[in-house]
This record gives sequence, structure tokens and C-alpha cells, in this order.
Amino acid sequence: MGVRRVRFIQYGLGPIGAGIAELAVARGHVLIGAVDIDPAKVGRPASALVPGAPADIRVAGDAADLLAAGADVVLHSTRSRLPEVLPQILPLVDAGLSVISTCEELAFPWRRYPRESAELDALARSRGAVVVGTGVNPGFVMDVLPVVLALPCREVRSVTVERVVDLDVRREPLRRKAGVGLTPGEFRRGVAEGRLGHVGLAESASLIADALGWALDALDESVEPVLDPEGIVQGLHQVLRATVAGRELITLDLLMARSAPRPRDAIRIHGEPSTSVEIPGGLHGDAATSALVVNAIPRALSAPSGLLVPTHLPPAPFRR
Repeated sequence: MGVRRVRFIQYGLGPIGAGIAELAVARGHVLIGAVDIDPAKVGRPASALVPGAPADIRVAGDAADLLAAGADVVLHSTRSRLPEVLPQILPLVDAGLSVISTCEELAFPWRRYPRESAELDALARSRGAVVVGTGVNPGFVMDVLPVVLALPCREVRSVTVERVVDLDVRREPLRRKAGVGLTPGEFRRGVAEGRLGHVGLAESASLIADALGWALDALDESVEPVLDPEGIVQGLHQVLRATVAGRELITLDLLMARSAPRPRDAIRIHGEPSTSVEIPGGLHGDAATSALVVNAIPRALSAPSGLLVPTHLPPAPFRR
């Protein structure tokens, strides 16, 4: 049974957002509106940014102009932090529109933002809408995939995930986010100010713990620069350790650097039985995120209303 064609709005037309919209159109979904706050994009034909987009769609600078356009869902890809995207998402949900977002903190916002999460959940339920954050990381490789691999275990004692990303084959914004080209001092200032580093390890750990029924009592996260022989930053090494009752049960280890050795995604479930899986080369973040968002469309639209997390969605992406 095929996937139902849906009418969608693309909110955010950066590299990730444009890739999402292109794939959605290629899958047969119908782009009926596009939004971006960049003045250089507003008013341009969407087809100039999204191959295959209808010729008559122009980029709007305000989503309010599209609330009554008859969309089934909004595919949202703008910022990483929940407080930054809530002003964008709330009017959409209030208009009864479901939202699938790449906002990293939206993948599991309940721990960091309990009040805002409860309010968004209540609004979505009252409007019959679904809101969910997804992507490759967080949203799949360091959280959903470990949860799936834990399903055949009679007991899970701990979870370890290692992700190694070669920044030489990734987009320039990600290299900047990892601090490539900075001095160690500049890197540490950027981390302290929240401008550098990966957003989402805490959400991934919380998602795993929620699925496994663990009550986390502490999250400890470190971000260190990866340096070349001249002392210039080539990337970062970020590790999160989550404890339950004083024991470290979740370890998420992320290395993103230029010329990173042996890129991979490796997951180890320590339990009964133990499970170990490695994806040589690792999942390409941009391509995988586009697929995860588009594949979430039928799953989100068939799910109960409210603020969901990726593990709440049914697993079959192509089911009608």
C-alpha cells in the first residue's frame, strides 16, 4: 500500500531544509508553501532553492501568510534550541498544523524544558496536531537505534554509543559548529557561550532512558577540541555520561573532526543478551536527516495528537 500524498509547507530553506523539501517532492508530496526569514530568499521562487518545487510557489517571510493554505503538515528546519523555535512552532500548532522539526532540543524537550513541553503538548492535543522532533542525531543513530537494538534483551545493564564523523565530507556550517580553524582559546569561549558543540546528546540520553524506564539522576557532558600538530582546532570530541542511582548506564561519545580516523556509528548494548552493531562509515547526517523527516510524515500523521518523541512513532515509514 503506497504512501498518501500530503500537502506540506517547508519552514526553513537552508541546506537541510531545502534537502528535506526536495526529497518530499520527489516522493510525490505536494509543496504548497515555503518560509524563510532570510531577506535574500523571501520572494524568490521556491524552485530556485528546491529542485522540483512548483513554479508558482514563492518563499514567504512570515508563516502567518500560509496558516490557512490547507497544509497537512509543516516540515520545520531552522534552529537547534527550543526557546528559539517555539515562537515559530506555536502559531502553526495553534492553527491545527502538525509539525515535524529538526530542532535538536525538540527530540526530547521534557527534561530540559518541562513547562514549555507541557504547554506545547496541551496545545497540540487541543488542536488535534502532532509535534515531533527528529533527525539523524538526535532522533535516530544515538537514541532510537539503540532502543530498537535493546528490544531482544531480557535485561539491559548499560548502553554505549560511539559516533565518528569525518568533517572533510560534511557541509561547511557543521565544520564551523565544530570549531574548525579556531585556536583552543577561541574554541573554549565558543563552547562556553553555546555557539560551538553538538546540541542533542542530553536529549538522546533522555530518550534512551525514557524508553528503558530509567530515571536519570545526573548528566555529565564534556566538549574538548581536536587539534592538529600546529595547535589549530580540527573538530571536537564530545562525551555525555548519564547515571542512574549513581551508576553510569549511558555513554554517548561523539567525535567530529577533519580526517577523523575510521568514521563509524557503533552501538553496544550490555545486557542479557549483549548486542553490538557497527555501521562502517557512519550515517551521513544531511542525507539521513532528510530521509528521517520525510519518512516521518505518514507515521506522524497517523499518531495520536500531542508533543511526541521519535520512539512514539510507529516504525514502518512507508505504511499508509
